[in-house]
Amino acid sequence: MLKIYSDPEPVNDGLDEILALAEEAEGPPPLPEGGIPKQWLPGFIRWPVRLILLPFICIDLAAQRFARLLIRPPFKKEGACLKRGNCCHYILVPEAKGLLGKLFYFWNTQVLGFYRRKPEVYESDGKRIYVMGCRYFKKDGSCGQYFLRPTVCRKWPIIEYFGYPRIIKGCGYKVVPKK
Repeated sequence: MLKIYSDPEPVNDGLDEILALAEEAEGPPPLPEGGIPKQWLPGFIRWPVRLILLPFICIDLAAQRFARLLIRPPFKKEGACLKRGNCCHYILVPEAKGLLGKLFYFWNTQVLGFYRRKPEVYESDGKRIYVMGCRYFKKDGSCGQYFLRPTVCRKWPIIEYFGYPRIIKGCGYKVVPKK
């Protein structure tokens, strides 16, 4: 069940409707009101931090690949990216509480370069989530920061061990049950 928590005013459309519009869209969605917000953390701090953490991210991803050899998920992905960008325009980031939640939000917005597409907070599967976009998506469908892209982008589409994977239709990937 989808509930909507609204910051300034109530919203009539839910997360499922937003994702359905993303699947049918021929072009990119409109920018947030006022445009993409500026990052106030300077680039000479953002980029070295991401570069320093890159080896740890790669080690983590390698460990996850190794774990998938031992414990196989029930689905496998097929296909290739069509560079439509809807996965870059509709990034679902969970809302976290407390100081760690504020650090997580800071990390996503100031270091990784995501921005909130809508001011609302949505609820999906019992979790409160933000709908975010990536400021580094280029018009040709490629990533402007491919080498230093976030983990969520490196793992997309994410195939979990439990539940059916959520993939935006038309992105080029599909999931099939393993035989």
